Amino acid sequence: MLLTGTVVADASTVIEDGAIVVEDERIAAVGEREDVLDAYPDREVRSYDLLAPGFVGSHVHSVQSLGRGIADDTELLDWLFDHVLPMEASLDGEAMSVAARLGYLEMIESGTTTCVDHLSVHHADRAFDAADEMGIRGRLGKVLMDKSAPDGLQEDADAALAETERLIERYHGANDGRIRYAVTPRFAVSCTEECLRGARAVADDHDGVRIHTHASENRDEVATVEDETGRRNIHWLDEVGLTGEDVVLAHCIWTDESEREVLAETGTHVTYCPSSNMKLASGVAPVVDYLDRGINVALGNDGPPCNNTLDPLTEMRQASLLQKVEHLDPEATPAGTIFEMATVNGARAAGFDRVGKLREGWRADVVGLTTDETRATPLYDPLSHLVFSAHGDDVRFTMVGGDVLQADGEVVVADADAIRKRAREVADGLDVAPDQPGR
Repeated sequence: MLLTGTVVADASTVIEDGAIVVEDERIAAVGEREDVLDAYPDREVRSYDLLAPGFVGSHVHSVQSLGRGIADDTELLDWLFDHVLPMEASLDGEAMSVAARLGYLEMIESGTTTCVDHLSVHHADRAFDAADEMGIRGRLGKVLMDKSAPDGLQEDADAALAETERLIERYHGANDGRIRYAVTPRFAVSCTEECLRGARAVADDHDGVRIHTHASENRDEVATVEDETGRRNIHWLDEVGLTGEDVVLAHCIWTDESEREVLAETGTHVTYCPSSNMKLASGVAPVVDYLDRGINVALGNDGPPCNNTLDPLTEMRQASLLQKVEHLDPEATPAGTIFEMATVNGARAAGFDRVGKLREGWRADVVGLTTDETRATPLYDPLSHLVFSAHGDDVRFTMVGGDVLQADGEVVVADADAIRKRAREVADGLDVAPDQPGR
């Protein structure tokens, strides 16, 4: 296949009249349109206004999709323990499958081709199967919670880790390596030391398995961990083995100087989730400081109940603007920096090589967008447009590893109408009445 359009190959490379050749799962050529057409005649040609690397959602909760809007205007711990975790506990296997499909559908439609997905305690198989069937690239994990969890979600640590082992054996490396595993403790508040150390041991026992958890998202969370352990959150996670180049920590808002040194020294990845952090009033992550220290910062949407969208393009805009106003500096987090967070930095955090740029020999994860919108008129700078103006519904084409998941605005790997219809039916049967104290 040969794709033509303005190619935003990475944060510093834009080919105004460009083309990409895809052979099998890889990119065979990237260059000027005329040159590529001459070198690769007789290829199927598809044209889009903009072509970009597929976006990477480095912290998402696909299976929370059925809880979109159930707990607006609520702070994190109340939001989690009073609303979202009870909703997760109410999901049976069928509901979990529906929720995961709905989440992956939204990602595919809006240009996310790779995700780091924090599932739930039960029925993780259903989400792995959905990711496999729909073709998304993902690093997924069953949630571990062996203390301070609501009814239906708390497990014995040994049983939870044994189930993790089973899932790794079944799914890690599935779909030609497109699906990979992350051992996934919910966070330190809901996991014993035994569970956290066990998570590290399991990850170490399996080549290529990573660890994915939440950390220092909320001041009350940080205080709880310090009261229970005598250590600040990042220091506690470091002590039990949950830092390092194979660890993705979501949020990391409330960290002090010594904790930031640990993150930098250990090569731990941080995922920035600005919309969620704003909506839950959790705070502003010190992203500029992290970047200055050489910490790899990726970008995530978090879950539909705290965002309320999985649109990666909207998240890029929020990511930049929040840092600018926090620092009162218009030069903070420019478009190129944010674009890297949403693409190549995310791929690095997720542990997928040759993902996140449009380069010869790299994996063919490509999205095509329309600029036939008023908000794209005029369009002086394609990179600026992607970060500050574009929306997920501008995405018309989504490819993962050379496989077309969406073409001309229609998802081709699943029946989108049927997924939405079934999601509405299942959501109507859940006992999750919205609680909006501000109304």
